[in-house]
Amino acid sequence: MQHRGQESTDGTGDGELTVPMAWLYAEYIADELLRSGDLMPTTSFEFRAGRDALALTVFLSDTDGELSGIRVITQLETWLSLTAYDQPWQEWVQKRLADLTADAAAVSAATAGRATADPDLELARSAWRWLRETELLAPDLNAVPGGAAGAGEDEGPKVWTPAWQLGLPLGHLAIHLF
Repeated sequence: MQHRGQESTDGTGDGELTVPMAWLYAEYIADELLRSGDLMPTTSFEFRAGRDALALTVFLSDTDGELSGIRVITQLETWLSLTAYDQPWQEWVQKRLADLTADAAAVSAATAGRATADPDLELARSAWRWLRETELLAPDLNAVPGGAAGAGEDEGPKVWTPAWQLGLPLGHLAIHLF
């Protein structure tokens, strides 16, 4: 969804700025869902991982390019199913990004090669790159029960985990709590 209120925001002007409204709106929805769940401090890396994973889910599930405030409630079930534990979310994200990239290339070719980068897609790619490449120290959920784990939450075994693997269940829980 690109904002089309003025020429300077829709990319039709000469060298004008295109505002990434679809990504910013998806990020806003994700942020509100996580804040309402009050699961962790908003300044933590875990919060960012959850927000980025949810924003990607919201942005990439919008196949019509028409994110609207009224549809947020109707989309919760879709987002819940996409972020469920047994779903191949990572593969879905990669496929959707590839599809959107191909669509953007086709649009660029159709407009006489006038290459205009889609800022929404660029921000989504950047979020995905951060989620894939960043590892966060998290509790080892596969540790042997009854092992040498301490009594406190911070004393148990920890393992470095890709940010998306922490953010996705966080986003899923935030949707449930909403």
